[in-house]
Order: sequence, then C-alpha cells, then structure tokens
Amino acid sequence: MALKHKLILASGSPRRVDLLKQAGVEPAWLMPMDIDETPKKSEHPRSLARRLSAEKAEAAFAALKSDVAAQGSYILAADTVVAVGRRILPKAEFVDEATSALHLLSGRGHWVYTGICLITPDRKQRQKVVETKVRFKRLSGLDIETYIASGQWRGKAGAYAIQGLAGAFVQKLVGSYSNVVGLPLYETMLLLAGEGYDVHAHWQE
Repeated sequence: MALKHKLILASGSPRRVDLLKQAGVEPAWLMPMDIDETPKKSEHPRSLARRLSAEKAEAAFAALKSDVAAQGSYILAADTVVAVGRRILPKAEFVDEATSALHLLSGRGHWVYTGICLITPDRKQRQKVVETKVRFKRLSGLDIETYIASGQWRGKAGAYAIQGLAGAFVQKLVGSYSNVVGLPLYETMLLLAGEGYDVHAHWQE
C-alpha cells in the first residue's frame, strides 16, 4: 500500500530504525542531525531529552524546507538520556567515561528518558517524554572489564546497550523496554496515528 505521506527519521540510529520496522513502519529516509547535545546548567535530564528531540526535529525541518521531495512528510526525532537522580550520564566515547558510568550504575537504579518529537505535514509539533526505571545488579570488576572490551558501550547513553550483553546486568525494569533501547514504540505509534500517519499501511505485506 502506498503511503500518502512519507516518514523522515531525523536519526541515524540503527536501533531506532529496527524498532520502527518491528512495528511495521519504515522511514522513507534517515536524516541524522548534528546538534550540540551539551546539557544546560542545572537542566533536568527529562527536560534535556525533550529539548534535544525538538532541536533535532526542527533542524531536519529547516534543512528540508526547500526540498520538493520532502514536502508533506512527517519528521520524527528522538533523544535518549540516562541519569542517576539529576546526574546526566554522557553518551560514552572514551573508556574512562564508560568505566565511570558503569561503576556509578552498579547495584543501583537509574532513569532512562526518551524525548520524541513529531513535526506533521501541516507543521504542527507534537512531543512526548517517556521514562523507564532500570536497576542494575552489582557489577563485578570482571563484568565491567569484559563489557568495556566488548565495545558495545561506545556512543550509548549511560555507556550501555540493553539489547546487547548489558541486558544481563538488568535486575529490574519498570516501564517501557523499547524506551531504553532508544524509541518507546507504544508512545511513538500513538503519536503518529493520532496525527494521521497510517501506521498499519505495511502490516499485511
């Protein structure tokens, strides 16, 4: 079935693409946006997730404004933030960052916030922030050392990917699992369907 409107994902994350495909939604194309993700002074992690998702969507919208092929499209953006209390953990790029984050997460609960922002074909902006509480087991030195060696932490909020080896660290999860992966499916589909995007178009293919 041909979709009347395309969906543009303002992200290059293969995890978000896979989650959308799992729900039967395939973006027409990906448009990762390079924005400054530095938290503002005293910014709450929930507010950061909300702000960054909006900035990514708005940047993609501005970049596509004069692109005829993109006219009438939905633009979807998301950003995931991991925090212990109000302390925001970085998207780890270096071993010392990842090691520090894993030591902090060991044996305690933390919050995962994902902000989603949708810009509709008639230029309305819709937003939602979803939060999930995750508790890690107490990590041994060997757990941390071998996880660091795996490289699965690189570029991940909080220095872990729950869909990989770090899934074995999770003692308890309250809320949306897909939110921790990077895109809360239930809320995303609700947002799309509520704004007229046909989320069922490919379900029978």
